[in-house]
Amino acid sequence: MGGFEPHAKPWGMGGVPDDFEFQLLPDDHEQFEILMEKALERVPALETAPIRATVNGPESFTPDNNFLLGETPEVRGLFVGAGFNSAGIASAGGAGKALAEWMAAGSAQQDLWPVDIRRFAPFNANPRWLKARVTETLSLHYAMPWPNRELETARPFRRSPFHERLVARGAVFGSRMGWERPNYFSTGAHDREIAYGFGRPNWLDACAAEQRAARTAAALFDLSSFAKHRFEGPDAEPALQELCAGDVAIGVGESVHTAMLNPRGGIESEVVVARLAGDAFLIVSGSGQGVRDADWIGRNAGAKTRATLTDVTSAFAVLGLAGPRSREILSRLTDEPLDDAAFPPGTAREIAVGFETALVMRRSYAGEHGYELFVQTEFALGVHDALHEAARISASDAGHYALDALRIEFRAWGRETSPDVTPNEAGLEGVVRLDKGADFIGRSALARQERVTPKRRLVSLLGPEPGAQMVWGGELLLADGEPVGEVTSAAFCATLGGIAALAWVRADRRIDQRWLDARSFAIDVAGELMAVTASLTPFCDAEAAKMVKAPLDRRRKTA
Repeated sequence: MGGFEPHAKPWGMGGVPDDFEFQLLPDDHEQFEILMEKALERVPALETAPIRATVNGPESFTPDNNFLLGETPEVRGLFVGAGFNSAGIASAGGAGKALAEWMAAGSAQQDLWPVDIRRFAPFNANPRWLKARVTETLSLHYAMPWPNRELETARPFRRSPFHERLVARGAVFGSRMGWERPNYFSTGAHDREIAYGFGRPNWLDACAAEQRAARTAAALFDLSSFAKHRFEGPDAEPALQELCAGDVAIGVGESVHTAMLNPRGGIESEVVVARLAGDAFLIVSGSGQGVRDADWIGRNAGAKTRATLTDVTSAFAVLGLAGPRSREILSRLTDEPLDDAAFPPGTAREIAVGFETALVMRRSYAGEHGYELFVQTEFALGVHDALHEAARISASDAGHYALDALRIEFRAWGRETSPDVTPNEAGLEGVVRLDKGADFIGRSALARQERVTPKRRLVSLLGPEPGAQMVWGGELLLADGEPVGEVTSAAFCATLGGIAALAWVRADRRIDQRWLDARSFAIDVAGELMAVTASLTPFCDAEAAKMVKAPLDRRRKTA
């Protein structure tokens, strides 16, 4: 009889003795008391059963309850398989095979991101932070894995310059790569804390209001957690041309959305590359990707490349301004012309914003007309306050729950891409330029795949407004009652008036819209079938806030 206590007891913080192996620790009945009490409730016979042996030994737990696998980014040729969280026997076969393949091939041969050692940064090795965090993760080993569950210990950890402003405005925070990020902004006592469950969440109305603001007026997002790297030197452009599937031979003041692929054609990372000068680029990627992206670039650019990569994540705060009134708001703070001719989509230019200067990109993850403002950290509050003053009542603070819903509506990519997924399968052909005049990693694989019809496609789904049940991702997708795939992302999307989702669909033939229209699709939500419409294209038009389909009244069949 054993268990995982609610508050673990760290051991070895002062160092593990060199000769400590296969040893036990003295009995600790006080620490085990809560487990013994519950054991007696579960198995009353334990009260009179003789105790033949007690076992109290240390076990390795990690900050997120997943083990560590792969080659370290700091030392080439040093591979790690550790921190198996009491599940070493269960995971040993698969982990050993994956690690052996990684060592033999020089890179992971499947999507191992949940256990990839590069999901952590050097600052995660802080002993006090580890002590506080791991006491919590052990206790969650068999706890209910609520959707969007946030860890509570060792926080706040990393904070953007806007943190206190956001606290005052009612932000309810989540954490990503240590960053405190607003999930949503509370509207009252009922949603000041996240109430975990599988049904309709208590924050849904607040999130919907933030979405509507982004679609009808403007919304302001704190995007400071983006990973940001400066890549500069005489070989910067040719190196990026080899690393990126898109054409990054762009002009100064321009940016491009592209992907870095592995030799199999799988997506290692989605990035935005902006050209700052003739030999200098800014590479922007997801919050959790910083260490992994830097390792991928450094490993594949090669030691002889005359270019340096510098992590500038902490040097710049980022504000996202999105919505049909975003140009009007920003124009109040700058004399620069922002019309389509002077500032077209993809522009990345330093301009005056109030009293400060910011690198402003005309880009928006929300699928609206919008801008991302990269501001040096010491000037960030000035820009933030100036934007709020300029917006007055025409913009709303918004969090990452709303941003996730907005990107699902117009089909921006998040959890859907991985090293096992190619741009052809994901509908991301736009990030690839096979004819750019330069070879790149994964090009040969993509060229071969162009001649093969993919039998796995990413589709958009739309269902009714959530009642008691909510779709979170991970649910089974059925076509005419038969399993065909799995939901990857889902959210209530206020613009569409229902649950929108993205899902991978497999078939033994070519998947096109005609094939989708001929079938009745449903998501299995806790045993109940939710009828949905399936489409290869988004239900909401980017930068227009227009529905390109009227999905809720076009369902051909019901499940």
